Amino acid sequence: MIPPLAELLDSARVVSLPMHTRFRGVDTREALLFEGPQGWAEFSPFIEYGDAEAATWLAAAIDFAWNAQPEPLRERIPVNATVPAIAAAQVPDLLARFAGCRTAKVKVAEPGQTLADDVDRVRAVREAMGPEGRIRIDANGAWNVDEAEHAVHALTEFDLEYVEQPCATVLELAELRTRVKYMGIPVAADESIRKSSDPLAVARERAADLLVIKAQPLGGITHALQIITAAGLPVVVSSALDTAIGLSQGAALAAALPTLDYDCGLGTASLFIDDVADRRPVDGAIPSGRVTPDAAALTRLAAEDDRRDWWLDRLARCHAELGAR
Repeated sequence: MIPPLAELLDSARVVSLPMHTRFRGVDTREALLFEGPQGWAEFSPFIEYGDAEAATWLAAAIDFAWNAQPEPLRERIPVNATVPAIAAAQVPDLLARFAGCRTAKVKVAEPGQTLADDVDRVRAVREAMGPEGRIRIDANGAWNVDEAEHAVHALTEFDLEYVEQPCATVLELAELRTRVKYMGIPVAADESIRKSSDPLAVARERAADLLVIKAQPLGGITHALQIITAAGLPVVVSSALDTAIGLSQGAALAAALPTLDYDCGLGTASLFIDDVADRRPVDGAIPSGRVTPDAAALTRLAAEDDRRDWWLDRLARCHAELGAR
């Protein structure tokens, strides 16, 4: 059931969260929040996404706000630190914001940077975390197969937990997986799941060892769980640079999994200077319960009028898109 647009607009609040470090090309993260019978939810597809793709994110928000979710199997969700494509010298200060996290995901293959920059950044993370820390890298599909193989070789000395979306296509992932398998470095798929019309192709083609699953882009927790079950691969539950509200949806997904083999990418609240509620990691974990935004924070972080109007218009278009499906 899709609630009337008026019900979404009645509680809709558009916020703009300032970030400590530029990430994904943005200095602030915008999101639209609304409240339903089950609590608050977040609608925050990235600005560049078209309405057809963004409507799936709206479906996830409606599902979280209007429908009961699976019973949690755990109260705390272990999370990883996220290291943007920063200079190596900035790494220790950034990691200090992720209290108690034993795992770090490091962004690599940033446009305008080189593999040497990636090596320096990953080395700095390893030095800061020590030999017991876990390091995973994320290329967001920026390498071709040869570039990815070369990069994995260059970074293997840092004992990588896995490499996330090193190449753009499923076939490229499958080929790379065969090339690096002897090194014992797993390949994870993210964009090949959340931006694909066939998210099970990765499992069918044996293109990845594990899946990175995000609730919002997949239309909500129920659909994400269906994909996880059908794929039959280990998963890492992650966020799409969500506010504390969206992070609570990701935590609810992680809490519903029978097993949780990897630290989750749900610690990204530490990348924000301010948020609508506090979901920064404590002792390397976040709670699995729902979040209610702080009224003062909603006022303090309210987007400018033109940005609020842009998001409300987007909400209306995506609501119409859902209704037409």
